[in-house]
Amino acid sequence: MFERVIGILTDVSNLRKRNTMSKEPVLYSREDGIATITIDRPERKNALSVEAMNGLTDAWERVEQDQQANVVILTSTDCGVFSAGLDLKQAAEIRARDDVDVLALMRDPMQTAMREVSKPIIAAMTGSLMAGGMLLALKSDLRVGLRGTRAGITEVKMGRGSPWAVPLLWMLPQPLLMELVITGETMPIERLAAHGFLNYLEDTPDAVRARALLLARAIVEGAPLSVKAAKASILAAMDLGCAAGLVEANRLHVEAYASQDAIEGPRAFAEKRKPVWQGK
Repeated sequence: MFERVIGILTDVSNLRKRNTMSKEPVLYSREDGIATITIDRPERKNALSVEAMNGLTDAWERVEQDQQANVVILTSTDCGVFSAGLDLKQAAEIRARDDVDVLALMRDPMQTAMREVSKPIIAAMTGSLMAGGMLLALKSDLRVGLRGTRAGITEVKMGRGSPWAVPLLWMLPQPLLMELVITGETMPIERLAAHGFLNYLEDTPDAVRARALLLARAIVEGAPLSVKAAKASILAAMDLGCAAGLVEANRLHVEAYASQDAIEGPRAFAEKRKPVWQGK
């Protein structure tokens, strides 16, 4: 199954490489309940320009409204880098021309809307990731990385900042996070994987996408209201702590337990068939 998925994705990847007509920095597609959001700026190492950041903001709004999308894969066009972070060249040009910081032109420069997406987000990171690339990774729910790549929070080397890195305290040991934010040095992705930051590491970009697709398909198989409550409960516990998080998790699951899907699941099991979810 895994090898077959890789073969299909290799064909799709080759088609994308031949299609050079797209001018949109962020692409959106959906198939079989899986939305795919692709940063498409390989000529700039998938750096986050004003247009790309606003395109991502639009994409999160779109996927939240897309009733046919149950899960999201966030990826980028192959160039060896998942995202190099802020487009520093554009930032310098805007400052010189308009005397404005580039973040002022972005509707959601810290991508706060990403954390509000109710559907699971899988980061398929087919290259190295720095600065804003790390921001996108940590705000995803599942992460698949590429062996031999590097990751870092490089803002201190550019006189910028990384307030968005705070949630990493719930994902990485404090000394490792401190090293990332105060040195600005990159480190092998394997080091982050060893501390559980990634769900999987794969050997090729196509294998990264294939693994993300398998995870997405597994999520689509689940009852939508149950998946939604599960994600929301974990994020709530990060904010509230264990005791208050348990209370909130129970509240978040009320809709799922009261749904028709809660009846359909046991019935389908008893009848030895695949459940037909209604999402209600």
